Amino acid sequence: MNAEIDLDFKPTYDWCVRAFSLVKSRLGINIRLHDEANSFPGGDIYLFNHFARFETIIPQYLIHEATGGYCRCVAAGELFEGNDAFSNFLYGVGAVPHDHPRLLPFLAGEILRGHKVIIFPEGGMVKDRQVVDPSGDFSIFSPTAQKRRKHHTGAAVLALTVELFKQRVLSVFEKGEYDRLERWARALELETTEELLAVAGKPTEIIPANITFYPLRASDNILSRSAEFFSKGTNPRMVEEILIEANIILRDCDMDIRVSRPLEVQHVWYWWEKRLLSRVFKQINSLDDFFNLNASPETLNERIFKLCSSRGTNRLRDYYMEAIYAGVTVNLYHLTSSIIRDLVQKGENKIEKKLFHKILYLAVKECQKDEGAHLHRSLSKPENYWDLWNGESCNSLKKFFASEGCDEHVSEDSQNYYFDDTVVEENSYNTVRLDNLIRVYANEVMPNDHAVMGVEKAFLEAPSLNKEAMARHLLDDEFVSLDCDRKTYTKDRHLEMNEKETATASPEPFLFVPEKRKRIGVVLVHGLLASPAEMFEFGQLLSEKGYAVCGVRLKGHGTSPWDLRDRHWIDWSASISRGQEILSAFVDDIAIVGFASGGSLSLLQAASDPENIIGVVAVSVPWKFKTRNLLLAHLAQGYEKLTSWVPTMEEKAIFKEHPSEHPDVNYHSVPVRTTYELHKLREELHRKLPEVTCPILLLQGTNDPIVDAKGINKVFELIGSKAKELVMIEAEKHGIIYEDIGDCREQIFNFLGEVEDNVSGINRDVTPAVELEKRKID
Repeated sequence: MNAEIDLDFKPTYDWCVRAFSLVKSRLGINIRLHDEANSFPGGDIYLFNHFARFETIIPQYLIHEATGGYCRCVAAGELFEGNDAFSNFLYGVGAVPHDHPRLLPFLAGEILRGHKVIIFPEGGMVKDRQVVDPSGDFSIFSPTAQKRRKHHTGAAVLALTVELFKQRVLSVFEKGEYDRLERWARALELETTEELLAVAGKPTEIIPANITFYPLRASDNILSRSAEFFSKGTNPRMVEEILIEANIILRDCDMDIRVSRPLEVQHVWYWWEKRLLSRVFKQINSLDDFFNLNASPETLNERIFKLCSSRGTNRLRDYYMEAIYAGVTVNLYHLTSSIIRDLVQKGENKIEKKLFHKILYLAVKECQKDEGAHLHRSLSKPENYWDLWNGESCNSLKKFFASEGCDEHVSEDSQNYYFDDTVVEENSYNTVRLDNLIRVYANEVMPNDHAVMGVEKAFLEAPSLNKEAMARHLLDDEFVSLDCDRKTYTKDRHLEMNEKETATASPEPFLFVPEKRKRIGVVLVHGLLASPAEMFEFGQLLSEKGYAVCGVRLKGHGTSPWDLRDRHWIDWSASISRGQEILSAFVDDIAIVGFASGGSLSLLQAASDPENIIGVVAVSVPWKFKTRNLLLAHLAQGYEKLTSWVPTMEEKAIFKEHPSEHPDVNYHSVPVRTTYELHKLREELHRKLPEVTCPILLLQGTNDPIVDAKGINKVFELIGSKAKELVMIEAEKHGIIYEDIGDCREQIFNFLGEVEDNVSGINRDVTPAVELEKRKID
C-alpha cells in the first residue's frame, strides 16, 4: 500500500459524481436528505451509521451536491492491497485506508485545507441494529472478536485535535510568531497565512447523521441467486449481503438521511481541562505533535494532556453516537416491532387483533405529536394507517407480517395474533436480516426515546380509550391529511396552476360540540371546488342552536387543483364516512346537509351507509349542468387521454378555468378529469337513490347559473323515501346556502327540528310514511 496520498483527487471525484447522478434516477432507491436546520453544508466531519456497504458512497455525493466540496472517507485497508489500479481509483474518489500510518494527521490536514471528512464510527456494518446494551450504554457486536465493544473514537480524536491545533494557531498569531504561521501554512499547502487564520477562526463542527432504509426486504432476487450459484453455498455472508442490498437498490426503497444538530467540539471540555491543556501548547509545532502526545506521553504535562484528551474524546464519542441513533426515521414497521418486542418480553405472546391495531394506531398518533420521533413521511399520510383505528388491519401491516424474516415469528387466527419467543432471541449476526426483521426494526428504533415513549403511552391509553377521545384523534387525522396533501402538491410542476388560485378562506375541517347539545348532530358537506369554509358560518349557527356539527373536507379540496385531479368520487364519499364516524362519538343520530356535489354525496351516503342517518338535506344537487365546462363531463376523460398524447396540448387539456361566485372559497380551475368523476357520481347516484329511506329535503334555486334546476325533479322521483320534500328557492345564484338566499337556512333548521321530533320517543327503525309537499318547477 502506497503511504503517499495524492492531494489532487478532484478529477476522478468529479467524474464519479457525474456518473452517480446519471445512475441514481435508474435505481429503485429514493434518497431523501432531512436537514431542517440547514446545517449539512457547514460541517467538517460527517458521521453516519453503517447498515449496508453501498451506502458508503452516498454521503460523498450528497455533500458535493449541497456544498460543491470534496470529501475524504476512511475505507478498509484490504481494499487497497493487490491491485494498484483499483487502489489508485479509491484514492481518486477520496478514500483513505484505515491502516494508513498517518491517517489522522492526514485527515486533520485535509480539514484545514477545506475538505470534508466522512467517517462511519461503528467501524463496520451493524446488521442487527442492536446498538444499546442491557445496561443502556451504546455498544455494538464485533463479529471478529465475537463480543460487544464500544464504538470507535477516531472521529472524536480527529475533531478534538483539529480544534486544539486551531487554538494553537490563534495563540501563535496573538504572540506575533508570523514565521511559524508561514511554515504551517506551507506545510498544509495553503497559499497564505490569512487562509490558515480564517480556517482556525471557524469552530470545528461534527455533523451526526442517521441513515434509515424502509422497507427492508429479505426475499430472493436475481443477484442473490447468482451469488449463491457461483459461491456454491460456501459464502452465506456474501449471499445475505447481496440479497439485502440488491433489494434496497433495485426495488422501491426509501433511504432517509437525517442530519442532527451540529456538535461544536470546542464545548466538549470543562473549563479546568482547557486550563490544563493550555500548558502543553508551547510544545506543539505540527499536527503530528498533537497525535504523538496522545500516543506516547512522557512528561507530567503530556500525561495530563492525554488524560484530558481521553475524557473529552469519550464524551464527544457518546454525544455523537446518541445523536446518530436518535435520528432514525421511524416507520410503521418500527412501531409494530417495538410493540411486539414489548409484549413478548412481558410474556404476552397472544393479543387480540383489535387491541393490537388500536395500540399501533395510537402509537402513530403519539409520535405525530412529537417532532423528536422523526416519523417517516408515510405516517404523515393517514390513508396509510386509517383502517387501524377501528380494529382493522392496514395494507402496510399485512405486508410486514407476510414478509420473509417476519412471517415465521407471527401467526394469527380470526381474533388474535400470536408471537413466537424467537422474536427477542439473538440470531446469527450474518443472517439476522433474513431470519428476524422484527428484531432488527425493534433494535433500530430503541435509541429514539420519543418513539419508544409514544409506544408506551399507546399501551396505557388503548384499553380505556373512550369513543370521544378516539374521535378527537380521527379529527386530527383530517388535519394531518390536509397538511400532507398541501405539501404533496407544491412541487415545481404544480406551481403555475396553484398561483392562479384565489381562495383565501381556511380549508380546515371543523368540529363544534356544544356542552349542552341535542341528540342529533349534523355533518356538513361542501360542494365541488370549495372547502369546509363554504359551510363554516352555517355550522356555527347550528352549533349555537345546540347541534354538534362536523364540517368535512372532501379529498382533493382546499389544497391544489392538481390534488383534485387525482381524486375519485369514492375518495369524496370516504371523507363523509370519516366525518360521520367522528360525529357519532358525540351524538346518537346524524343528519347530513350537503351542497351541490356535496348534496349528491350526502344522498349517496344515506343509501350506502344508512346507520344512524335520520335525515338528509341536499341543496342544489347537480343532476344536469348549465356550465359548458361541466356539461360534457362524460366526454372529459377521453378528451384528456387524447390530448395527453400531444405534450403541447396536455397542460391546456388538464384544467379549465371556472368562474366562481365565491373566489375566496373555490378553486379557480377545474380539472377535466374531475368532471368525468361527476359523471360517474351521477351514475352511481341514479342507481342508489331508490335505496334512500330516511327523510329528505331538497332545496333548489329557480335560476341557478350552474345547475339546470329542472334536473332536481328527476332526483326527487328517484328517491325511495316516502318522507321527502322539494322546495324551490327564488334565486339567480348557485350558492343559496352560503348566502342564505330565500331563508334557505331557516328551511334547514325547520327540517332538522321535524326530524328530531320524529325520532324522539319512537322506534328509530320506523320511518314516518308521510309524503311531504312537493313543489315542482316546470
